[in-house]
Amino acid sequence: MMRESIAILLLMLLAVPIAGELKFHPFQDEFRISFGTTAFFFFLLWLRPSLLAGVLTGIIVVLFRILLDFSYLDTFSFLQSFRMHMPAFFFYATFACLFSFFRVNTLHHRPLLVGILGTVAEIAANLVELSFRSPSWEGVWQLSVVSQIAVIALIRSFFVLSFFSMIQLRHAKWMEREQRIRNERVLMLVSNMYEESILLKKTLYQVEDITRDCYELYREMKEQSVIAGGEKYAKKLLLIAGQVHEVKKDNQRIYAGLSKLISDENARDYMPLGELVSIVVRAQEKYARLLGKPIHFTSNVANPYVSCHIYTTLSLVNNLVANSVEAIEERGMVSIVVTMNETEEWIRFCIADDGPGIAVQDVELVFLPGFTTKYDEQGNPSTGIGLSYVKEMVMNLQGNIDISDTSEGYNTLFDIRLPVASLVQKG
Repeated sequence: MMRESIAILLLMLLAVPIAGELKFHPFQDEFRISFGTTAFFFFLLWLRPSLLAGVLTGIIVVLFRILLDFSYLDTFSFLQSFRMHMPAFFFYATFACLFSFFRVNTLHHRPLLVGILGTVAEIAANLVELSFRSPSWEGVWQLSVVSQIAVIALIRSFFVLSFFSMIQLRHAKWMEREQRIRNERVLMLVSNMYEESILLKKTLYQVEDITRDCYELYREMKEQSVIAGGEKYAKKLLLIAGQVHEVKKDNQRIYAGLSKLISDENARDYMPLGELVSIVVRAQEKYARLLGKPIHFTSNVANPYVSCHIYTTLSLVNNLVANSVEAIEERGMVSIVVTMNETEEWIRFCIADDGPGIAVQDVELVFLPGFTTKYDEQGNPSTGIGLSYVKEMVMNLQGNIDISDTSEGYNTLFDIRLPVASLVQKG
């Protein structure tokens, strides 16, 4: 923040003196109306504190104008030049002093008041400068002089304010976009963690079964130790059972950590369904570009404002859409349609693509863990757990999933039906 303020200050000290040379003289004397004031006001809106900036700017402006006189006048007198340009210092110092006194930089949320205070500060600063230039106060406090200064100050202040507000609005939109991108990345990351936690929980049950089976086999072999080598193998089985039990404890600690991050009961874990589908579409558009596939995505959410569980919804829909992206060989289309039945007891997700489709003999196999028909450029198969995870998740939610090969020009359609109560936020 400090480095940014110094950079803005240096830019102001460079820009204001130069902009000040774009000028006109409304009273046919040394007093000038220039773009330097416009630039000065604009930079003051960015700086804190502004008083120091005003003093430094006033000094630089005076020195710059004296240097110009030295460069262009045939007969140069430093004292005369200093006397002519010194009142400009009081203009910038007064403007900055009033700007700080009014605490204008704390009022950016009230632009009308900023414009009025900026106008007042400029009028006062101009009158202070004129008082140093005019031989008498009567020449300054004339209605024609004050009114002309006031009109110019009013127009200039609100012009600067409008330009500054446009920049702020553009910056705010950029910040909002960056924040949305960061939030989406976090949501997708947590969604992946949620998916892994479900698989880890399943593994915990399997490890428990393996431990139990090993121990039962150990007891049986212990009882039948008369068999040659039975005692030896029994001890090995007990050792294996102990090692598997240690693996289980490690997995439990990992699962506990993931569960602490992901709470199904917390209201913040729910988002409008339309936003969730949009997140999936944007994520998969990036994935398609990464794979070099021009894919067109369409989405239609009948109830976009209904709040659904973030990580369950993202895990299911994102897995199926990613599967469609990977299945499409070169270019194609992916459709996401979400509907609810009339009684709002069921919610339905239909993800379709115009890829090569699924062979008849593979329809019953695609949900089996490890089954895949996709290989990378090096010939390595994919993990084959995406669809098996989706199938298991749907079953756990008391829903069902079907595959169809006919859907209005699409070759593959995944159709998921889930109870609303398992996905949608209650109340």
